[in-house]
Amino acid sequence: MYDAAFRVLEILESSDGPVSGESISNKLGISRSAVWKHVKELKNMGYEISSSQKGGYKLEQKSDRLLPHEIRKKLRTRFIGKKMKYFENTPSTIWVGKKLASEGDAANLHGLVIIAEEQTGGIGRLGRSWVSPAGGIWITIVLKPKIPVDHVFMVTMAASVAVARAIRKEFDLGALIKWPNDVYIGDNKVAGLLLELSAEADTIHYCLLGIGIDVNIAPNELEAVPSAATSISSEVGYDVDRASFLARILREFESRYLLMESEEYEPVLREWKSLSCTLEHRVRINTLKTTFEGEAIDIDEFGALLIRKDNGKVVRVIAGDCIHQ
Repeated sequence: MYDAAFRVLEILESSDGPVSGESISNKLGISRSAVWKHVKELKNMGYEISSSQKGGYKLEQKSDRLLPHEIRKKLRTRFIGKKMKYFENTPSTIWVGKKLASEGDAANLHGLVIIAEEQTGGIGRLGRSWVSPAGGIWITIVLKPKIPVDHVFMVTMAASVAVARAIRKEFDLGALIKWPNDVYIGDNKVAGLLLELSAEADTIHYCLLGIGIDVNIAPNELEAVPSAATSISSEVGYDVDRASFLARILREFESRYLLMESEEYEPVLREWKSLSCTLEHRVRINTLKTTFEGEAIDIDEFGALLIRKDNGKVVRVIAGDCIHQ
């Protein structure tokens, strides 16, 4: 609905100085009052635009929101993010993805990225709430994978690697992955991932990959988080360009996703292991049925964590909470 407004924005972005309303009007074939209306829309989206009767309109500062227009400038992907849906707030991007996938053809939604500035009912693992204030990255990617069901957990592994690599490359921070699907900086969690699957037998109808990252969030806003948490801005000391960062994450994820669709699982598995802060550490595992301790010695090709218990027995853990000792 804002296509015309973004055409106005593109004219302002390409100009070094002010652009008259008449000039924009002539270029786009719209009235000057329509130009004024679109400039107002852009201001409401967070763009800082000055105006004067003599000089015209000038873009002073781009929006700091996660607008598709800003993300696409640096995206450079084949299919991830080519389609986006943006919300200022929503209960949960996973919920939006589930609704869209159940109502339409999931194949047509493949690669769709659902973005929210803020989630009012964010969902984490095991149905836990996920604190999702403005300033973070709260997205769901809709996928129709050409991957066997028994390897689908590697979608989460690929995404964990993508988030950790993007943090390392963009901000030179030593992000690591904690099994099964969290990303940490030091002792503090900075991101979490969630995979929801709709499948029967060997057929995957669709996957919903939820990614939540604390980016430009002040420490006091993270006090409600039950576990120790940090944000990118807290680590680097300034607010970062979320759109550029998200574009990097989507590029990193797509490259590894394409490997998996080519049945090249080993490179993704190897990279996950190299970034793991869980392997070779003593951990406590809490599952729905039991609790035990041991050393995390490996992860298998299906994403299960292998634990050597104190009695020497090796246990395969498919799901549960992993607490580092």
